[in-house]
Amino acid sequence: MMLQIGVVFGICLVGQTIAIFLPIAVPGSVISMVLLFLLLFFKVLKVDHIRKKADFLLQNMAFFFIPAGVGILANLAAIKGYILPLLAVVVLTTFITFGATAFTVQGVIAVQERVGARKGTRKDNRHE
Repeated sequence: MMLQIGVVFGICLVGQTIAIFLPIAVPGSVISMVLLFLLLFFKVLKVDHIRKKADFLLQNMAFFFIPAGVGILANLAAIKGYILPLLAVVVLTTFITFGATAFTVQGVIAVQERVGARKGTRKDNRHE
């Protein structure tokens, strides 16, 4: 478990370091996620290397929203006049996110089916 934590934090550290030197403002956490994806995609890192840590973080994800909630409550007086616009933005972006996710999933499924059909065709051609 400690090795897995070290791997994840190491990737985060590299992402934060890259973010410091970039000429544009990109969050280090986003760069870290892209790095993690690339390491997994190119099989430099195996899922088993971080599975326990990732499962722990996913199971306790709600815990990480507590500071944001406390921050909102602490600044409630400052945002009181903006509650309706904030709620409108939250609801609107939630539906946009649902829609974008649904279209992305449909697109990925379509691509997977096309790739699967091509592989099936190739296998049939080889056996003939």
